[in-house]
Amino acid sequence: MLVSSVEEGSLSAAARKLRIPVATLTRNVNDLEAKVGTKLLIRTTRRLELTEAGSDYVASAKQILEHVDEQERRAAGEFLAPRGELVVTTPVQVARLRVLPVISQFLAAYPDIKIRLLQSDSNVDFVDAHVDVAIRLGRLRDSSLVATRVGSLRMVVVASPDLLDKCGEPEAPENLRDYPCVVFESPNLSPWRFRNPDTEQVFTIANEPRLIVSSPDAAVDAAIDGIGATLVLEHDVAAAVSAGKLRHILQEFEVEPIPVHLLHLSRNVMPMKLRAFIDFAVPRLREKLAEFGRVPSV
Repeated sequence: MLVSSVEEGSLSAAARKLRIPVATLTRNVNDLEAKVGTKLLIRTTRRLELTEAGSDYVASAKQILEHVDEQERRAAGEFLAPRGELVVTTPVQVARLRVLPVISQFLAAYPDIKIRLLQSDSNVDFVDAHVDVAIRLGRLRDSSLVATRVGSLRMVVVASPDLLDKCGEPEAPENLRDYPCVVFESPNLSPWRFRNPDTEQVFTIANEPRLIVSSPDAAVDAAIDGIGATLVLEHDVAAAVSAGKLRHILQEFEVEPIPVHLLHLSRNVMPMKLRAFIDFAVPRLREKLAEFGRVPSV
C-alpha cells in the first residue's frame, strides 16, 4: 500500500486504485510506520514525500515485488514456453511507423502471447510499469539495462517547394535564424543541432518559429502547407518527400543519426516470451530502420 501511495502521488489516488477507503489505507500506512519504528512518509496538502528511510524501504519493496512477479510468471509456465503478457514501451511515432508492424507479425507467430504496448515519448520506468522491453531513442544512461542496438534515425530539415521558391533555399544553418520555421518540441530534436562539415563541430541554431507544435505529424503537415521549414526524424517525412511535397535541405550539415536501442532488464533466467520477442524483433527492426540511419554524402 505504501508503494501504491508513492506511485499514485496521494493517499486518495492510491485508495481509488486499490479500491479501499482512504481511512483504511491511512491506517495501514500508520501501522507500517509504527511497526518499523520510523517515519516513512511526509504528507502535505499537495503531495507525498518520502523520508530517507521511506525511500530505502520503497526501493527494497519494489525489488521484492519484482521478485514475486517473476516467481508468479515462473509458476504460470512463462519459463517453460513462450506464453503470457509482454509489456513493451516505445516512443509514439516509432511505435506507429516501425514497431507495430513487427508486433503484428510477432502476435501472429506466437498465439499464446499477448502484448500491452505503452506509447510514450517519455522514458517509462521499468519497475513501476512492469515493462519487459523498451525501444528508446538517444544515448543510453542506465547501465542496469541490457541494450541491443537496432538502428538509428536521421534528423532532417525539410521544406515545401513553394516555400523554397518564395524564400530561397538556405545555404547554411545560420540562414534559418531569419527563415520561416515550424518547431516540433521534442527532447531529441530541441534545440536544432547541426554539424560543421569542415571541423565536425556540433552547434545549435536559435530561430524564431512561426509555429510551435507538439507532434511530428503536425510539423510535417504545416511544412507541406508552406508555413515554414521543419526539423523532424527522417521516417516522419519519408512519404511526403517521396511524393514531392517536401524537399530535404542542409543535408551536408546533419549531425550523427540518433541511435535506437531495444532494452530489457538483466535477469538470471529470461522468460521464454521475452527471449522469443527479442529474437523475433531485433532483426526485423534492424531491417526497418536500416534505410533511415545513413547520413547521405553531398
